[in-house]
Amino acid sequence: MPETIDELVDILSLEPLGEGVWRGRNAHNDKQRVFGGQVLAQALMAAYQTVPGDRVAHSFSAYFLRAGRVGTPIDYRVEAVRDGGSFSARRVVADQDGRELFAMDSSFHLAEPGLRHADEQPRDVPPPYKCPKLADVMGGRSIASIEQWAQEFGLVDARFASQVAAEPSPDARMKIWIRSATRLPDDPRVHQAFLAYASDLTLLAVSAVPHPVVFLGPGMQVASINHSMWFHRPARADEWLLYDQVSPSASSGLGFSFGRLFHAGRLIASAAQEGLIRVLEPVSGLR
Repeated sequence: MPETIDELVDILSLEPLGEGVWRGRNAHNDKQRVFGGQVLAQALMAAYQTVPGDRVAHSFSAYFLRAGRVGTPIDYRVEAVRDGGSFSARRVVADQDGRELFAMDSSFHLAEPGLRHADEQPRDVPPPYKCPKLADVMGGRSIASIEQWAQEFGLVDARFASQVAAEPSPDARMKIWIRSATRLPDDPRVHQAFLAYASDLTLLAVSAVPHPVVFLGPGMQVASINHSMWFHRPARADEWLLYDQVSPSASSGLGFSFGRLFHAGRLIASAAQEGLIRVLEPVSGLR
């Protein structure tokens, strides 16, 4: 993953290769595969290159088809599916060396007045300054060290807002506070791209919360399969956001999770993800 916000912003600046094609660089890291959130963010920025400037993304739905290789750039091919009076639809396909990795459909909308309502932010959530760093919590519950988790979440200031329990919780929920570690440019596209990036950090992990397994441990095979997101209202991603996540179901090696992002008490985005959470080794007490 990128180690700093500057590095993330840099890899979101895509290189044009020709009509409808942009190239994205990978962050420097020692991982074997590219982080899915990076691909989501770059694909969204590629789609934005072809959309009228008065329209903003309100939703996307994506499938991860293959793992991306670190060290090899990713090409994003954008198809302008439709430009209507107030909506634009784009399809993005990402590939490495001719191998298709990822596909995303996205929709952009011209802002207009309309009916308004929204879920309220959950109450009784401790403020960020009273919550432990997510790296400290995850580093104490997995095979990775606190330092490794700190590097993993380096460009995201993430705080664990749920109660820290010694044993697996039957309640498949997790709340975290997130924001970019430093200020982002005043470009709403970058803020949406950061939200797409950060939304992939912990969402699938929620589906493992009720079970006596080590998420990302050697006894599990974990991979995102699809990821959808909806942007309800504009918000800065360099200010505190509450990410309220729940996993309604896990079965047949698949986990499904849903998350809501709140800024200053207002619901600003939602995300949903299904992924592989295959248990490779027998686990005592596994349901």
